Amino acid sequence: MRSLVLLTILCLSGWVFAQQQAPTGNDAPPRSDTEEPKTAPGESSSRDTRIDLSPPKDDDKNRPKNGFPSEPGDEPSDVHELHPFNPYRAAKDNEVGDYYYKRKNYKAALARYQDALTVKENDALANFHMALCYEKLDQPNEAITHFKEYLRILPQGPLSKDAKKALQKLGSTEKQTSEKTAPK
Repeated sequence: MRSLVLLTILCLSGWVFAQQQAPTGNDAPPRSDTEEPKTAPGESSSRDTRIDLSPPKDDDKNRPKNGFPSEPGDEPSDVHELHPFNPYRAAKDNEVGDYYYKRKNYKAALARYQDALTVKENDALANFHMALCYEKLDQPNEAITHFKEYLRILPQGPLSKDAKKALQKLGSTEKQTSEKTAPK
């Protein structure tokens, strides 16, 4: 009996304490927007990993795939494909392309690098890696085109020395094959 009375007293005191601590209807929840923001609105907290999302100048005018005439007097087509500038998707396509390239699946890697170029036309890395894939697939003309495109976009880029070496190698290979096939 004594333990029952003690248990009842403890329960009632716990209930009274909880009622005193419970918020009333007039209490407002704490607000996080009253504090001063540490960064400007729309600014990343990590300045090192920001990606420029602004489309290139005259992006909407320079895209031939959108179905609108690019030159005055051109007829608009009935096909309206629009591939908006998306550096996040291009980076992901490059990453997946690298995965396939490491596993020596050059056709799949090439497809992903081509996807990266549809959403970010002047992607230097995609061009460089496409050139490597074409080189592995024994298509030197396409490899030369994409190595040159990489050098056009980033003439002093981190992979420019490799691109120049590959162009010299492919250029010499091209001369050797033309000499072998030339009639004597």
